Amino acid sequence: MRHLLVLLPLLLAVPHARAQEPGGAHGSHAREHVVNDAALVPHGRPQRVTGELTTKRFRILHTAAATVAARELAGQIESVRDGFGSILGRDWPGITEIRLGVGREEFESLALPGGRPPGWAVALAYPAHQIILLDALSLHAPDGQQTLRHELAHVALGQLAKEWPRWFQEGVAQNVTGERYSLTHYSALFRAVTQERVFHFEDLHDDWPDHPADVEIAYAQSAAFVAHLSAKFGPQAMGELVDAVGRDEPFEQAFGKAFHTSLLVEETDWRGGLAARYGWLPLTTSSALLWLAASGLCVAAFLRRRHQKAARLAEMSAQDAAEDAALRLLAAQTPVLPGVLPGPPAPAPEPAWSEWSGNVPPGEPDSTEPLDAHEAQGAAETPISREEEVPPDVSDEPREEAAPRARPPKPTLH
Repeated sequence: MRHLLVLLPLLLAVPHARAQEPGGAHGSHAREHVVNDAALVPHGRPQRVTGELTTKRFRILHTAAATVAARELAGQIESVRDGFGSILGRDWPGITEIRLGVGREEFESLALPGGRPPGWAVALAYPAHQIILLDALSLHAPDGQQTLRHELAHVALGQLAKEWPRWFQEGVAQNVTGERYSLTHYSALFRAVTQERVFHFEDLHDDWPDHPADVEIAYAQSAAFVAHLSAKFGPQAMGELVDAVGRDEPFEQAFGKAFHTSLLVEETDWRGGLAARYGWLPLTTSSALLWLAASGLCVAAFLRRRHQKAARLAEMSAQDAAEDAALRLLAAQTPVLPGVLPGPPAPAPEPAWSEWSGNVPPGEPDSTEPLDAHEAQGAAETPISREEEVPPDVSDEPREEAAPRARPPKPTLH
């Protein structure tokens, strides 16, 4: 619950921050612009263009610096266009031209004469001429795909019909880009419902609110209402609406023919369910809250884990310091002779032969007793037989112990 109370102010504050983006727009719209002036006349291929790529329904003109980006765009643009059928139920005719440059200078050099893009825009659509102008760097931005789809939506509606309400254009564009699922949209509608500031769509037909917070609400409710129409009536009815408006029928008349109800009745029904989807009750019971709570718990668990890891590292460092101090204290208490480095104890020396001189068994000659001249000569002349060199038999059979040989008597001098 504590994390939920922290998230609620963020839920209310995010739209105000996003509404202050350049251009006074919402989300990716802050960097895109639409020029509906059909009087603009496209000139020939711009001088900066060095290459051209074609697909089934697109022609991509690019500068030398945008060659790689143009190849990437050519590989995905057809699948992006296929997604429009699920919303509009129709595909627009003809070949759409996309002009691609890198950087501000190249971006502006590809514009139509008299249709220079604003300084804050990185994308520009000319629906009447079926031309889209893009800065290749924007395609790798986090909202790059949204910007591309948004421009395609404006071109699609401009080619399918001439007159569309402002709220319908923006609602279709946001459903194609998937922006209606964002937390910004949910928070904007939450504020609109709790503060009773939901606009009537007749007030959003041509003009858009001036206050940034109201702009957020206008975008959010347009996206939500178009999603409601698409889900309730399906792509076939949406296609009938597109066809009727394309025949220059007024939008409300085409709306009634396609959906068999009036815009006012359907809007009233939609507004009646807003409190159940975006009020305080769903905030405490819906799956959106579960995701918010899960996100908060994940953040809390991460912070707790990081704190535990830091504490464990500090504890291990303290133990290492204590062990080092104990070793230094032990070394200081051990006496060391001057000039002698402490080292491991020397192994005990083996006993010398002289230590065994007094432990000769009885009857055995004492090897330490010196020999006289005759004994030394006899010992030198008497060879040791091979049998005497062979060690006694160590087999398991018992043997009778041999009697000691008698020692020859010493010669006596007379």
